[in-house]
Amino acid sequence: MKNTLKGGEFLIKETPANEIFSLEELNEEQKMLCNSAKEFIDREAIPQKSRFEKKDFAFTEECMKKLGEMGMLGITVPEQYGGLGMGFIETMLICDYLSGATGSLATAFGAHTGIGTLPVLLYGTEEQKNKYLPDLAAGTKFGAYCLTEPEAGSDANSGKTKAKLSEDGKHYIINGQKMWISNAGFADTFTLFAKIEDDKNITAFVINRSELENPDSFTLGEEEHKLGIRASSTRQVFFNDMKIPVENLLGERNNGFKIALNALNVGRIKLAAACLDAQRRILNHAVQYAGERKQFGVSISTFGAIRKKIAEMATGVFVSESGTYRAAKNIQEKIDELVESGMNFQEAELKGVEEFAVECSILKVFVSDIAQHAADEGIQIYGGMGFSEETPMEAAWRDSRISRIYEGTNEINRLLSVGMLIKRAMKGQLDLLSPAMAISKELMGIPSFETPDFSEFMSEEKSIIANLKKVFLMVSGAALQKYMTEIENQQHLLLNASEILNQIYMSESAILRAEKHFSPDSAEAAMARLNLYKSVEKIIAAAKEGIISFAEGDEQRMMLSGLRRFTKYTNHPNIVALTEKIAAAVVSR
Repeated sequence: MKNTLKGGEFLIKETPANEIFSLEELNEEQKMLCNSAKEFIDREAIPQKSRFEKKDFAFTEECMKKLGEMGMLGITVPEQYGGLGMGFIETMLICDYLSGATGSLATAFGAHTGIGTLPVLLYGTEEQKNKYLPDLAAGTKFGAYCLTEPEAGSDANSGKTKAKLSEDGKHYIINGQKMWISNAGFADTFTLFAKIEDDKNITAFVINRSELENPDSFTLGEEEHKLGIRASSTRQVFFNDMKIPVENLLGERNNGFKIALNALNVGRIKLAAACLDAQRRILNHAVQYAGERKQFGVSISTFGAIRKKIAEMATGVFVSESGTYRAAKNIQEKIDELVESGMNFQEAELKGVEEFAVECSILKVFVSDIAQHAADEGIQIYGGMGFSEETPMEAAWRDSRISRIYEGTNEINRLLSVGMLIKRAMKGQLDLLSPAMAISKELMGIPSFETPDFSEFMSEEKSIIANLKKVFLMVSGAALQKYMTEIENQQHLLLNASEILNQIYMSESAILRAEKHFSPDSAEAAMARLNLYKSVEKIIAAAKEGIISFAEGDEQRMMLSGLRRFTKYTNHPNIVALTEKIAAAVVSR
């Protein structure tokens, strides 16, 4: 059996380029899936974009029904429950290529196939799966997920919705309120979370609204009027003595927080995928407009300031794809390993994603930030027209903004990624201590002044990545030694560590993809190098801020010296030349 990579292990283990997966490696079936998704979006969604922006909720539901008829809503659902039973990479591809046209449909699709379906798929009894999954897979019923409350957002376990066992012991009586519930207006199958009586933790339940004895016990607020994703149904949900059978309890009592967390782990990497085609379409619109728009007698695509934006947007797409599909492959391999060992597929998928929860949080933060920046730069390239509803950039900017908030805010996910990494180390699941101690010894030694041989493609870039990992271990190791169990209270420091962690993972992913699939003089190699250079600068800033905040005297001087040593280029790249190479390739394509 293959010894698959552990979650977070990229920090302490070199990953060979031939072990990563990227879009260049799609097989024929996967290409057909992508093409089918793109054709649907280009046929059904793009020509009707104005309907989404005018809050046509019925049209979103109509599109969802069509996706159900195509089988797109059952990609991840096993065949025995009416789905297509495809692998994790395939579910990521569908999420990617169905989500680029409008955030309204992307949100409806993501909420239904992700948090609307996965809790039942991963934690349901056989009876629950047979009852709910076929309708969800076919789109004859739509799913929603009720977790957030007015006073319980990121702190999900503090919810006040209560469930009380009836006197005859056959039902739970539920009272409470949920808010920001995607798909609420047209969903029938709801996963909801409540505390049973005086329990410490929340418990999950699943219901079909249409089957309630008293329909008035379940009511909805008005549709929320939102900055973006305007035609995605978002409502409050109220439970008023809602009576549901005891067999509707999902998973185990008091285990709802774990169900919520694991559903969100899957949602985080799927959200990264959902931001990819949006970036591609923004880039394509921007390049096309820049080629057509003339100022001073020439296309603005010839101006260096515009070409710099185009190059950075294209680089953002390349890097985002690289990290997202690298992690998807790791998760798929872990799932396969667990299935081979005898675990059922649902539990294997749950454990596979849970294993790479650190990477899921990294991707959610990085890709959603990049997508928002791409939309912002798209508006800038369009100039005044970009601010108009007549052009696609205005809606793209509004839609992209929510991605930094839902599935856990980016701030929460930054704290989570580092926090989960530390917990894995403390549990002995990941040995960060040994390499951190080795770096401390290295800092005390005399550095080598020999000029290394960087003649092989991407050899210097990979050497820099190895040194950036030392920066993370140096800063986080020293901080952890100082604060110990109080480290979770040092949020400023954790945010700095997260920035370093995110930049390392995404930069390495892009470099490995370029090494595996492209030539040294390709635009893609230039993208990987440009991104690395910018990552180094961001890591220097974050690490320096962190070091100065907690270290003093000789320790501070030694760590700042180490930071300079570990972020040093032997051969500085010509950033202007890289930018021009990328822009020229993108504009010509």
